Amino acid sequence: MADATKPQPKRLAPALEPAPLVPELEFFNGLGGFADDGREYVTVLGPGRSTPAPWINVIANPAFGFQVATEGSGYTWSLNSRENQITPWSNDPIADRTGEAFYLRDEDTGAVWTPTALPMRNEVATYVARHGRGYSAFAHTAHGIAAELLQYVPVDGALKVSRLTLRNLTNRPRRISLTAYAEWVLGPSRSATAPFVTTAIDAETGALFARNPWNADFGSRVAFLDMAGRQTSWTSDRREFIGRNDTLADPAALRSAAPLSGLVGAGFDPCGAMRAQVELRPHASTELIVFLGEAADAPAARHLITRFRAADLDAVLAEVTRSWDDVLGAVEVRTPDRAMDIMLNGWLLYQTLACRVWARAAFYQASGAYGFRDQLQDGMALAPLRPEMTRAHLLRAAARQFVEGDVQHWWLPHSGRGVRTRISDDRAWLAFAAAHYVRVSGDLGVLDDRVPFLEGQRLNPGEHEAFFPPTVSDETASLFEHCARALDQSLALGGHGLPLIGTGDWNDGMNRVGEHGEGESVWLGWFLHAALTAFAPLADGRGETSRAARWRLHAEGLVAALDGEAWDGDWYRRAFFDDGTPLGSAMDEECRIDSLAQSWAVLSGAADPARARRAMAAVERELIWPGEGLALLFTPPFDRTVLDPGYIKGYPPGIRENGGQYTHAALWSVMAFAALGEGDKAAALFSMLNPINHTRTRSDVLRYKVEPYVLAADVYAMPPHAGRGGWTWYTGSAGWMQRAGIESILGLRKEGNMLRLDPCIPRDWPDFELTVRHGSARYIIMVENPSGVSRGIAAATLDGMAIEVAPLLVALEDGAGDRVIHIRLG
Repeated sequence: MADATKPQPKRLAPALEPAPLVPELEFFNGLGGFADDGREYVTVLGPGRSTPAPWINVIANPAFGFQVATEGSGYTWSLNSRENQITPWSNDPIADRTGEAFYLRDEDTGAVWTPTALPMRNEVATYVARHGRGYSAFAHTAHGIAAELLQYVPVDGALKVSRLTLRNLTNRPRRISLTAYAEWVLGPSRSATAPFVTTAIDAETGALFARNPWNADFGSRVAFLDMAGRQTSWTSDRREFIGRNDTLADPAALRSAAPLSGLVGAGFDPCGAMRAQVELRPHASTELIVFLGEAADAPAARHLITRFRAADLDAVLAEVTRSWDDVLGAVEVRTPDRAMDIMLNGWLLYQTLACRVWARAAFYQASGAYGFRDQLQDGMALAPLRPEMTRAHLLRAAARQFVEGDVQHWWLPHSGRGVRTRISDDRAWLAFAAAHYVRVSGDLGVLDDRVPFLEGQRLNPGEHEAFFPPTVSDETASLFEHCARALDQSLALGGHGLPLIGTGDWNDGMNRVGEHGEGESVWLGWFLHAALTAFAPLADGRGETSRAARWRLHAEGLVAALDGEAWDGDWYRRAFFDDGTPLGSAMDEECRIDSLAQSWAVLSGAADPARARRAMAAVERELIWPGEGLALLFTPPFDRTVLDPGYIKGYPPGIRENGGQYTHAALWSVMAFAALGEGDKAAALFSMLNPINHTRTRSDVLRYKVEPYVLAADVYAMPPHAGRGGWTWYTGSAGWMQRAGIESILGLRKEGNMLRLDPCIPRDWPDFELTVRHGSARYIIMVENPSGVSRGIAAATLDGMAIEVAPLLVALEDGAGDRVIHIRLG
């Protein structure tokens, strides 16, 4: 109940204001749609409208970033999105509580409002949000003031730039104040760090500095809040600003024109609040700037503040735009499927790089860690466009390998702390990703780069994992040796001649299938075969012929075991428990068929072709539900079986890995269908997985709930939540969807300085076009399909001259200008 003795803010009757202008939108669904040729997603929150779950953007450079939702909430981090949060992360999908806010106050009338829908919403007004590549922008009109807020981070600066433009729409002068608010965390959890945060006003810049000297990893660093020097009052006392028992939707400090108290120091419930005031002539406009950032120490913070106070912020934003265009515009596609074009022309790679590689955080998880297999896969998607990034991460991952050959399943980069496990597939990913990088880039030299190993406590018998800070070994070896040692340690076999699953293979949730050291993985058999056969030629090239021969012999043995022991009659089994009980068999009541074993039977190239086709036919029949728009990981989900596969059984049936759609795996099915030449099935499944197609109408949005412009890791499969998107943004499925579309369906692969072209498209596509940038050259690839086929190149020309088509390879030349490749399928 409100305290009647407190002065109450002046409440004016809600007035209808002109809504911000909205461009024509593609795929508009009643809430939002795409603008700027698909580069932006624009959400229109009219009266009574809200997104069913937070629709966010992740904005980052390699060392700093923030996330922000359509309503304006979010959080900011520096260096590590979990361990060094500047403001608090929240994953509450209902309240979407924010630790940052901007408030506007009419100093003549006392009216208070926010330029975003949170934390103070006018229910009869319209709020427009635009999420783009490296920025988000918000527009709202209230009390005769049109406000536009633009937020981004520079390419190389550890600060968040917020630019608020105010336009006076009235015929009278206005006095408007802006108050910027941030709750300090300076660690992994506000509840844990709040007692130790101290604040001060910097004598040289007037910025508000905040420190947490008790943060063991980041205690010397200095966070700051600054209004480009225009601040006139401030406080670091959160209770003063919000008020006792009040909220950010109605903070006490804005109920009067009194300046903020100026309190700084220690012992407060810490926050940063700053105020600046402007006077606006009739129909005039002005811009207010807010910087929120962090630096290594006070002098570095002063330098950063001074640098950006003096910077041309339009030029800073232009540099951000150019950097993203350079990455995301390297390949452009134009197909009959416009929804495919939008995702392949930027959103998938933006999700991969901004969120997965740099931020390593989103709404549903603030990780801050590298997963050993995770970013290796992301790097595979980036290899044709940013090989230097992929190269750097290969070496980074190799440095997290123990001298025995196993690895940290995940680790925190600033401290090196991480988890040692018995999960079986991590080791093979290092060699598989390295072989892919070398094939794409032609950079054999990376295999000679020397990288240290780790040393640390070994797991005790029966121990699944251990979290600890390892030491860096004196022993170093080439990247090749790291990969080879990992493969050598992956050769142990179980009773069926298949690889040991350990405490999980790709599916971590199956952590008790082989916890006693006898369980086996069928999927890992296919994947290990792919890794061994991909890496063996690199061993041959280095004179390691005996090692290569041993790997090839092992791969042959895997094929025999998979063919003899894993085939279930209509599809491949998934695994064998420690006691030899099969998993993923037609005889099972739960998890009868798992898609992984079927798709990788094809992708490995190792399965009998007839059985591979039969297995994928079973995937189509048993696991792909076109009516529901779902492609399940396996079915039926675990629920009542006496079998104990692991923590996966703790998920409700049809949720996440437990028999829901796990998009990562579904995209391997897309690639498998394309590898079989079934372009209609590959493209249809790709379209079904495309988030745009889950959100075409208002009812679709209410069912799917999550963002239409980025991929969800999972989609629920069981009533009452069937079709609901789960964990978005922070998923490796974005990189695999990019590869499935570009490499498997459109058939474009880079191999060293060559382009290889081999499309597998729907038969009813009449044509499509690709533009590939290579340095200053452009390769315009025009594909015609007059015969209505899925695969098969009948003829091709390069600049009008006929070229060989089996295989179709085109040399890349920088400085070649525009070159035109015409391809006729048939």
